[in-house]
Amino acid sequence: MLIWEARRPKSPLMCMKYVVVSGGVLSGLGKGVTASSIGVLLKSAGLRVTSIKIDPYLNSDAGTMSPFEHGEVFVLDDGGEVDLDLGNYERFLDINLGKNNNLTTGKIYSKVIEAERRGDYLGKTVQVIPHVTDAVQEWIEDVAHQPADGSGEIPDACIIELGGTVGDIESSPYIEALRQFQFRVGRENVTFVHVSLVPVMGPVGEQKTKPTQHTVKELRGLGITPDILVCRSTAPLSVETREKLAAFCHVSPQAVMSTHDVPNIYHVPLMLQEQGLCEILGVDHRATDLLKDWKTMAHHLDTLTQVVHIAMVGKYTNLSDAYLSVIKSLQHAAMAVDRKLIIDWIEASHLESDWSNEAEKTTAWDLLKNADGVLVPGGFGDRGVEGKIAAAHYARTTQTPYLGICLGLQVATIEFCRNVLNLEGANSTEFDENAPTAAVVFMPEISKTHLGGTMRLGTRPTLWQVDECKIRTLYGEGEAVDERHRHRYEVNPDLIERIEAEGLVFVGKDETGQRCEIFELKGHPYYVGVQYHPEFKSRPGRPSPPFLGLLKASTGQL
Repeated sequence: MLIWEARRPKSPLMCMKYVVVSGGVLSGLGKGVTASSIGVLLKSAGLRVTSIKIDPYLNSDAGTMSPFEHGEVFVLDDGGEVDLDLGNYERFLDINLGKNNNLTTGKIYSKVIEAERRGDYLGKTVQVIPHVTDAVQEWIEDVAHQPADGSGEIPDACIIELGGTVGDIESSPYIEALRQFQFRVGRENVTFVHVSLVPVMGPVGEQKTKPTQHTVKELRGLGITPDILVCRSTAPLSVETREKLAAFCHVSPQAVMSTHDVPNIYHVPLMLQEQGLCEILGVDHRATDLLKDWKTMAHHLDTLTQVVHIAMVGKYTNLSDAYLSVIKSLQHAAMAVDRKLIIDWIEASHLESDWSNEAEKTTAWDLLKNADGVLVPGGFGDRGVEGKIAAAHYARTTQTPYLGICLGLQVATIEFCRNVLNLEGANSTEFDENAPTAAVVFMPEISKTHLGGTMRLGTRPTLWQVDECKIRTLYGEGEAVDERHRHRYEVNPDLIERIEAEGLVFVGKDETGQRCEIFELKGHPYYVGVQYHPEFKSRPGRPSPPFLGLLKASTGQL
């Protein structure tokens, strides 16, 4: 087993260390959480940690991918539209990554083809080996040495997650690149972690090892021998199962880790540490108090009993991954107000007056009316928009705490224009290009011919326009806030004066003073909309202010 030797617990390692996390049997086993949890353990030992996610699809990035197929698109400070696992890395490790931390086949092939067009290969026939595999290795080494924790210091360790499962044809070039990479940087500087499934079968709950044996055999046949197995199962692995896996997968029994079902994901780093992962890696988790604080947080979440109901009115409500960062942000805020979070999922279209299924409509409205707070997240397209407008109307007129994010700000503005300003037919030009009143309009600088990477993206400043309001108090000191954006439409600047005159005040705007970023309704306990996506910067123990405000208002603590 490879042991990492640090000169001192809080000193950088002698060389950059890499942990490569692959997956077998099937997708969705939690490679991202496993990779993030390993990062937490390394960080607890005083090491600076960064992460890279390899996605073997041909898309340049995740920006144009459907939430139904891929989950949410996570947005980074530099405007990168990336896989949702980078959100896990940022939240677990409290780091800020860049778009190059998400490596895709589209990016690599573009880089190789550009080099070929420049003549960099000196007339060689350009092939997957060595040109693509070399480009992958160079990308990894370059990105791994980029500071990520705000200190400006080069990281000590890099966690590399390989998307998909071993055996996928799309992953083959990356498996080969990583096989070569272990010799490029030194085998002693790379640890391979393979995440697999141990299903439980039969009336006695027998743990089956054959799927893991097969996936490890395939991985070894490709030239990579796992140093550590992380096995997903419903219950802890038995001693017999561990020993059998060790015997057939060429690892020691101590290197077979069980990640069984737990009450919340914050237990996973603790579970791995308790099974000796830090000792295997040769790092001392006692070098900092991070793991101690992590344990307090995980157990605090388990002990919460008093509930708070938040109605989530969206269009992907059957797919929680589509709103993963929003869910995590709600959890962070709920922990801060000592409440057990219950999200009442409401399909927006079920709130619409013309929805044909009366039972679904009744259920949706009952959930909305019984909620302590209402959240309308971002989204694209016109399906369910009238239901979101109805939810905003209900929250405004019943004094129910409301938070609108991106589209949630826009639908609340449309509702206000229709029902307070009496502007009949007010709508967004996204949904009705010929709306009698364009309350929300397409931003003039955005491309109308290309979708990928053309939105208003990344971290941008929002300047306060008022001295006192609830949301400014929640953010604390400062004349501006920096949050991440992802949108093509904005509130019509021509209507701002009329809207504000009736009490919906745009308390935060961009540097020009024209583009509306934050609104707050006068005389309401908490009716806030933000054009940006605050969920992308929320952290455990440091909840996003708009979410914290919603939870405080929903529990009578604001």
